[in-house]
Amino acid sequence: MIASRERILTTHVGSLPRNEVLTDLLIRREAGEAVDPGTMAAEMDKAVREVIDRQVAAGIDIGNDGEQQRVAFQTYMAQRMSGYGGESRRRVGRDFVEHPDLVATFVRRFPHRARISNAPQAVAEIAYTDTTAIKDEIDRFKRQAQAAGTPFGEMFMTAPSPGIVATTLLNAHYDSHEAYLAALAREIRKEYLAIHEAGLILQVDAPDLAMERVMQFQDETDEGFVKICEQHLAAINTAIEGIPRDRVRLHVCWGNWEGPHVYDIALARILPVLYQARVGALSIEFANPRHAHEYGALKRHPFPKDMMLIPGVIESTSNFVEHPEVVAMRIEQAVAVVGDRERVIASTDCGFGTFAGREWVVASVVWPKLRSLRDGAEIASARLWGRSAA
Repeated sequence: MIASRERILTTHVGSLPRNEVLTDLLIRREAGEAVDPGTMAAEMDKAVREVIDRQVAAGIDIGNDGEQQRVAFQTYMAQRMSGYGGESRRRVGRDFVEHPDLVATFVRRFPHRARISNAPQAVAEIAYTDTTAIKDEIDRFKRQAQAAGTPFGEMFMTAPSPGIVATTLLNAHYDSHEAYLAALAREIRKEYLAIHEAGLILQVDAPDLAMERVMQFQDETDEGFVKICEQHLAAINTAIEGIPRDRVRLHVCWGNWEGPHVYDIALARILPVLYQARVGALSIEFANPRHAHEYGALKRHPFPKDMMLIPGVIESTSNFVEHPEVVAMRIEQAVAVVGDRERVIASTDCGFGTFAGREWVVASVVWPKLRSLRDGAEIASARLWGRSAA
């Protein structure tokens, strides 16, 4: 995993806007409709190349395929594993229970979107028996990156944590949550290994380690939720066993939606658990209005010397384009708490295309936001290294 040796490097969390044609194809395929394979492949080739070019133009150092080939960041797993069927009845989050008018606004805003709370559930023993889909994704990404001149300093690919799959594709088969979690860790490991063996950085997306406090486990105490986090983190460690920690980064967030977030658990409560992850970097939200103060948690719980911090310095649910000086200020704040400029890589809070058809930030604004990320990193680099950025 490359570090910020001469200047602050930039990355993002993974998902980027999909065009309307690809969005429609992905949603239709998820719904079980027949989609011409040739048309799908051509649209994916086009979309992956476009987001590569867009990332390069914006100055992203560590890039990916923008999750263009997936309908959502985690529910696609139901298409890659046997044992799923029916429909999950995911709990409604506290933000939405207390603000039904917010839900009504979302419904009007996103009438055509991928399945979120009604994804399939585990109805039998799950098994990830065919890695063809993930290998096809990897091949398309590497092929398009090569055609673009292999423009990134490093490339990554995302995959969901066992815990977020368990709390989204609900359990209707196993005797316990723990048993289902163990099965998921065993099976998702196959996708993790495919990504690693292809020479890509593996990013494990684990919003369950924070977000599920107000979703599936909203009736728990903070103490009870921390114990659940420990179980979920242990499942991640099991699934990544044998992969060098410097080839894995872990993303944690409180849910990528525009809402009150007043019941979010404080970072300080879960940070000691996150430090148990056998990974090389932690990607954490710090830009949104509810969690911009959370650097204080890193002062109470000093950041591990053997980890990098990938702080969110660009908000992912707002169409404001952050001023580069704001971005630079946030980067410098992160460096101050970590105590090492080389172990900070600037990023976004979360993805810009978490689910096909539900983009909080319009596509034409995403790219200026990423450009501001780069520009802010240049300003911070000049100050942190005491010279003009390389």
